[in-house]
Amino acid sequence: MNEYTHPDIAAELAAIGAQSHYVEVDGIRTHYIEVGTGPLLVLVHGGGAGADSWGNWKSCLPAYAKNFRVIAPDMPGFGRTGKPDPSQYDYSQESRNRHLIALLEKLGAGPVNIIGNSMGGATALGIAIERPDLINKMVLMGSAGLAIANPDPSYMQAFSSYDYTREAMRVLMKALAGPRYVIDEELLNYRHELMQDPAAQKAIDVIRRSKITYFKDVISSIKLPTLVVGGKEDQVAILARTYGYLELIENSWGFVLPHVGHWAMMEAPKEFVSITTAFFSKDLF
Repeated sequence: MNEYTHPDIAAELAAIGAQSHYVEVDGIRTHYIEVGTGPLLVLVHGGGAGADSWGNWKSCLPAYAKNFRVIAPDMPGFGRTGKPDPSQYDYSQESRNRHLIALLEKLGAGPVNIIGNSMGGATALGIAIERPDLINKMVLMGSAGLAIANPDPSYMQAFSSYDYTREAMRVLMKALAGPRYVIDEELLNYRHELMQDPAAQKAIDVIRRSKITYFKDVISSIKLPTLVVGGKEDQVAILARTYGYLELIENSWGFVLPHVGHWAMMEAPKEFVSITTAFFSKDLF
């Protein structure tokens, strides 16, 4: 799928004044959504099967666009960004970091505010470690990047057993969200359709086995203002990881949302946007 050809999605993008752009970055045709005016806010999606900028952030885009110029890219292997064959491209965390750095440099608009969810959080961390000059403030939400043992590894079976069927996508979405989240059938179908692309299947097979953690002393070197957001019911990025970031990152604040799992931006978009917008305010933090 190279364009937003579904009429409902095209209409939703048009309704909020959002545009779909492509740019060549790090040798990859890279897609991103842009909407709004103001300070630049970059939204980095997670790494689950079927994740992309639109599906992960659509509930937040209209509200963020009131205060920010929002850029929401698809990472390599996801959405409408290129999906090189794994034999020709290294789908590592280092590659994701390099790709996002190149995109920010291409946009020429740093330092930016950035929000990363899950694997996107690990990528935001990578930028903060390698190129802190590109970031103003950072939000980590259900973020990967810190190795914490999960006391109930059964939740991770939804990732390892995913077999590209619609039912497997349902199981995956249930594992990622909190108990109160009602699965959006249109979103389920959208994510499922994205994963019918053989190139996306090859990419995710490698991505879900890649290492996405940093050493603690490297994380503790981060001095940027950082808000760490966790869902109290998150069984993937458990609260111990949220607290771990607060212990390691000197200039950090924390916020935990009740009844929310791994997808705060979809499960509680109003609260999430309010919290993060306040954090990015010049007058606070």
